[in-house]
Amino acid sequence: MLKKKLKDDEIPNLAILQIYDGDLESEFNNFEDWVKTFELFRGKSTEDDHGLDGDRGSFCIYKSPEDSSSEDSGQLRIQQGIPLNHPVTVLIRVYIVAAFNLSPADPDGKSDPYIVIKLGKTEIKDRDKYIPKQLNPVFGRSFEIQATFPKESLLSILIYDHDMIGTDDLIGETKIDLENRFYSKHRAICGLQSQYEIEGYNAWRDTSKPTEILTKLCKDNKLDGPYFRPGKIQIGKQVFSGKTVFTEEDTVIFLDETVESYEHLALKVLHSWEDIPEVGCRLVPEHIETRPLYHKDKPGMEQGRLQMWVDMFPKDMPQPGPPVDISPRRPKGYELRVTIWNTEDVILEDENIFTGQKSSDIYVKGLPNAR
Repeated sequence: MLKKKLKDDEIPNLAILQIYDGDLESEFNNFEDWVKTFELFRGKSTEDDHGLDGDRGSFCIYKSPEDSSSEDSGQLRIQQGIPLNHPVTVLIRVYIVAAFNLSPADPDGKSDPYIVIKLGKTEIKDRDKYIPKQLNPVFGRSFEIQATFPKESLLSILIYDHDMIGTDDLIGETKIDLENRFYSKHRAICGLQSQYEIEGYNAWRDTSKPTEILTKLCKDNKLDGPYFRPGKIQIGKQVFSGKTVFTEEDTVIFLDETVESYEHLALKVLHSWEDIPEVGCRLVPEHIETRPLYHKDKPGMEQGRLQMWVDMFPKDMPQPGPPVDISPRRPKGYELRVTIWNTEDVILEDENIFTGQKSSDIYVKGLPNAR
């Protein structure tokens, strides 16, 4: 094990996390690299019918391997990113960071928003954690759900307004096709972190290490490599250079041994995966996406926006680490002591009627800067 100590010139930029102004689908062409999804609507049944009515579901189309009768057709399907017919069990982690510009649901122009998560037959109501009188709530909540693809693949995230009397009102919702992300060549199952750490708040949370991810990508795309050599990783004719041997100067070492690790350099290659000829593409980075919220009774009108991300871990892979703690920092009380030692150039506005001497009855008043 090693933990790399960053030197001054290696300190990462503050913008480690990629924050998208829109949803992830908009950034990655709706994840249609392996499948195309078509919405179904009810058409006109009579001349008096006014046209398409309501979302009636969807269906997907993807290319089948050319030689589907061969014995290796199953292997071909995997290499082309096409799922097999057997169910896949996946652990889903949903992180809801915040919402903003929510549509008010109460007479005072505010809302008391809380989160509801739906996936298949599973429903999680976070009603007890509602945030009172807020249109820009910071939730800082995470949820875990187990899903089976393709049976349970449509994730719905709904924001409700909490009411003490009567039923709660839906503010808006957003829906995510998890299966599209799961099988995409952009590898949208877990955002690629900017650096490799084995402990701490930014510890590597993917179930596969960078070298393992790189090896699988090369195998799936029939690339020659990767070949690991000190200071180098070679894929086909391309050579990527970087540090792979760490000494006492920049690592925490057990038993005073020099440590060789290709994880940092492999991660560098993954961030440059789109530069690989023919098969390369941009891999989804560690991110926060911003998704619009809609209400079926107000079609086409945004009811606010939701900042969030989703991680997915197949159950046949090693167990992932604990979820990331994104809960908001709790306020702490402090006693502030301010000493006023002296004053200068105070304007003297009073005058003694007998002596004519100027004076002022000054005092100091401190006010908290309430935000």
